[in-house]
Parts: sequence; structure tokens; C-alpha cells
Amino acid sequence: MPSGLFRYDHESGYLRRIGERDMGRLLIIGGSDAGISAALRARELDPTVEITVVLADAFPNYSICGLPFFLSGEAPDWRSLAHRTAFDGIRLLTDHTAEAIYASAKTVQVRDRKPGSKVLRYDRLIVATGAVPVRPDLPGIDLPGVHFLHTMDDSFAIERRMSERSPRSAVIIGAGYIGLEMADALTRRDLRVTVIGRTASVLPTVDIPLGRVLEEELRRHDVEVVTGRSVTRIERANGGHGLSVTDSQGQQVTADLVLVATGVRPASQLAAAAGAELGVRGAIHVNRQMQTSLPDVFAAGDCVETWHRMLEKPGYLPLGTTAHKQGRIAGENALGGDRTFAGSIETQSVKVFDLVVARTGLLEQEAAAAGFDPMTIEIEAWDHKAYYPGAQRLRVRVTGDRQTGRLLGAQMLGHWRSEVSKRIDVFATALFHGMSMEALIDLDLSYAPPLSSPWDPVQMAAQAWCTDSGHTV
Repeated sequence: MPSGLFRYDHESGYLRRIGERDMGRLLIIGGSDAGISAALRARELDPTVEITVVLADAFPNYSICGLPFFLSGEAPDWRSLAHRTAFDGIRLLTDHTAEAIYASAKTVQVRDRKPGSKVLRYDRLIVATGAVPVRPDLPGIDLPGVHFLHTMDDSFAIERRMSERSPRSAVIIGAGYIGLEMADALTRRDLRVTVIGRTASVLPTVDIPLGRVLEEELRRHDVEVVTGRSVTRIERANGGHGLSVTDSQGQQVTADLVLVATGVRPASQLAAAAGAELGVRGAIHVNRQMQTSLPDVFAAGDCVETWHRMLEKPGYLPLGTTAHKQGRIAGENALGGDRTFAGSIETQSVKVFDLVVARTGLLEQEAAAAGFDPMTIEIEAWDHKAYYPGAQRLRVRVTGDRQTGRLLGAQMLGHWRSEVSKRIDVFATALFHGMSMEALIDLDLSYAPPLSSPWDPVQMAAQAWCTDSGHTV
């Protein structure tokens, strides 16, 4: 049931919020996770509202997270990533770009591929413009064969390059989630891959010991890994048929294809030009009801600040799961609701070849910066009873507060069949509710020899932390 008090409207047959005027026009800019979630929630609450979604391409609700798997060939039909092209009761304006928001007039200026522009009116507006790739200031970044990966069109461009030029090698600039997933994907397409990252180990969102294990996994699949270096330039090589990438130590790597995967930034310019207040890292400032500083304008997804549930302050945390939740809240509140975003604790996971690594909550250095007294321990445990065939070793790192015994964060790495992602969700649930390590031990978790142990590895890690920290078990 949506939040607030509702009455049944016999004339329309739908629930209406008490004291709220009927909403005629809901306009949404952006048709990815947050925008479509907002539209679907608004449609669910009141099908009489006129809902229009403006999106710059022709792919509503496509899965950005699925792009590496399309390019790897594991999801060979791109339509499976953007399989919904129409939504009952929701008007989609594809290939339309929003150029300006006029908040005082409640209008948005848009243009399509035809000359000129047109004006759309709204009663409530939701900005869900997402994020755009960070473009490093690198000589040669616009050369043919240098690609980014954030949209369906980006993926089509890479696929065309691979089918038309048959590249044999690739350099990936950036060792985060997309960089590592694409190292896996391009290796599956028989390319020789080099990954170059600025940080001490790959995937800096987890601790270095787990990053080192991922590096070993990459090298086991013949991926060359270069860490602790930045890229300084990209040039033509091999008579103009290839590319040469130079790093900060002067080392050069030649390749047929270069992928730049150095993160994203919020696409907040449209809202900012309309007068919306910006916040952390230039993201749109919103309250926990997803309201912007502009009247009757909401925002959600990768373009906005995100409330961090543990730090109790906003940050910039672009995640698909978060965008879906924020969009749903914006869609409800745009119709007069009062739903509050509960906050993010940065729960993430990624598969790299045969391994999955996941994290939730705070790393030790983040916890210390927030004023906690953190301690981190690491254990290894079987994912299920060792006597049952196929048992795999898990590495679990757990961080807690010495003073209170409160769980602060967890990381896990193991074989992709070892339920790493679901086990990190146990930690995430505990963190979401502010549980202690001792309370985590007391959870009633399932057990069967092919699946776990009487004490799940999650609880084994909590027990080890309590023992090492001196807290009662």
C-alpha cells in the first residue's frame, strides 16, 4: 500500500490521496532505471494521470549493467537488454532530447531529429537524466578505435568495430567494475587484453588483498594487469591501423581497440541550468523524498545525491538498484505521496571470470574517517560442507566497531557458484538494521550440506571478529 491516507474514488475506480488535487500531467526526462520506475509507479497508483517519458535514444529501460554480457556473447541478442519498448498508459517520446527546463512556466523544451524544437507542459516533473562517462583529458581520446561504454549505441559501436576490423588486442583504461567486466568480455571474444588502473590494485572499492586475488584471476586468463599508473596519451600506431597507449612511467602498449572505463559523473547540467541546487560531486541536490530545490520538480537515479544510511549524509553513489528505488519514490511522491528514501549502504557485486567479489557498508578506512573505531578481520571458509562434491573456498572480510560491537561492513570473494552475492545480502540486511556482530551470529540461517554449514560463513566471520575484538560471543 502506498504511504499516506487514500480514499476510493467511485467515479474513476482508483485510489486518490486525501487532500491532494488530481495530477493531470507527469513529465519524466530520462527512460532508464529511475525514469521508467517512476513512470510505472505513478501508473500503478493512478492510471488516469497523463505520463510522458522523454528519452534521448530509442531504448527505454535498457540494462546498462548488461552491456558487457552482450559484447562478450553471453547475451548475444541486444534486444534482451532493452526488451520493453512500450508500456501501457505511458507515452514514450524516443529520440527526443530535453534542452531546457522552465520551472516557473512548468514547461520543458525538447527537440527530436527534425529541425526545430517543441514545448511540453507538466504539472509535476521528474528529472532522471542519469550519468555520463568521465572523459579524461587525454591527447588522442577522440581517435577512431577509442570507445566508452554507457549506452546501447556505445555497445553497437564497439560491436561494429569488432565485426568489421576483427581486432586482436585491446587496452582498457580503468580497473573498476566496467573495466574488469569488459576484460572478461573481450577475452571471451579472443582478444589479448591489457588493463591499466591508477590505484594500487584493481577494483578499489574493495580492500587490496581481495583486489590482488582478482588480479591473479585476470592473469590466469592471460589478461595483462598494470596498476598504480595513469594513462598520459593515446596515439596512432602501426601505420595508423592501431593505437598506442602510454602510461605515467613511459611504458607503451599497442592495441587495436581502446576502452575508456574511468567512471561516471552525474548528468545534472539540465537541472542546474534551470536553477536546481547541486550537491556532492555536482549531483542534483534532493531531499529524501526526491524533491529538488525547484517547485514541483523531483529527481532520481545517477544524476542525484544519494543518502548514505550509515554515514547519515548524502554522497554520490550511482547504482542501478538505488536508481530503481529512488525512481519509484519519485513517481509516488510526484502524485502527492510522502515516501522517504531509506538510504544506500553501497551493496555491490561483480563477476570476473570464475570469481565474484562483493561488498556492503564501510571499508575500514571509510569507517575510521566517519569517527568509528573499526577493526577488520578476514577468514576463509568452505561455501558448503567439504564432504559434499564441489566445495569452494570463500574469503570473508568483516569490519566492526570495537567500542560497540556494531557491524560496519563486509566484503567477500569466491567462486561465482558459491552464493557470494546472496551471502553479502545477509550482511547488507544486518547493516540496514544496525545489527551488532553478536546479533548477526544469532540469525536463523538455512543449512543443507550441499549449500552451507550449520554455521554459515557469514556467521563464522562474525564469530571470529568477536573473538579477536574481545566482545562476548
